[in-house]
Amino acid sequence: MQEIKKQLELLLVNYFRDCFPAFPKGKLVPSESPDFVLRSKYGKKIGIELVRLHPDIPYSSLAEGEKSAFRFELIEEARELFERTSSLKLFVKFQFSEKKNIPPERLLSLSVLAANLIRKAVANRNDKSFFYHLFPIVELPKGLKQILIVHHPELSESVWEEANNLGISENVVSDLHLVIQKKEEKYQLYQKQKLDDYWLLITSDRLRNTRNSNVDNRIFKEEFHSAFGSILLFDLLKAKIHELKMPSL
Repeated sequence: MQEIKKQLELLLVNYFRDCFPAFPKGKLVPSESPDFVLRSKYGKKIGIELVRLHPDIPYSSLAEGEKSAFRFELIEEARELFERTSSLKLFVKFQFSEKKNIPPERLLSLSVLAANLIRKAVANRNDKSFFYHLFPIVELPKGLKQILIVHHPELSESVWEEANNLGISENVVSDLHLVIQKKEEKYQLYQKQKLDDYWLLITSDRLRNTRNSNVDNRIFKEEFHSAFGSILLFDLLKAKIHELKMPSL
């Protein structure tokens, strides 16, 4: 379990590096406390700690539970169909449309469509290199809003799952403060490596908030307090990075 966790961290930090133009050039080395150390070509050493944004009070209902079970079955069917003809290990996130429910009789046909889309997307990729792919919504069948595919050659197990499978946050800004506070408590431990800078990378499948639809605007206006040099929020399904605002020293 610990091994796959580290593999997924490596996959995500490489996805982040690909999406973040300001990421310094250099060698990324897996570590512990923090998770990675970037040794830049100019000699600077940056510690990068990863954490997933967990909803403190996730919104849920009986209907949501039933829907999640159906979606889990659909994703598993798509994974099985894909892996019948491919040994490629992938990290795949499915985001479903909230406006277009999928009737049970479409489970198999939609699974086939999804498996074929993923098979086509990875057909000409080099499986010995990192890559990712996000589908334009016009390419997706009704009922699906997004599929994210990420591959890293060190990934030894496939991970296919629904986006926001931990639940939908009632207040994303409050959850961000909470996750930063928890990592702040370990900051002295990270400092033992005596690095030049420390980044906190918070990943979220897809930023959603039951109380306010304009989540990006709320995050942009909020000020966060931390000893980390930079706090970056990575929306995986939009390949979008928010650099959180902190008070000037």
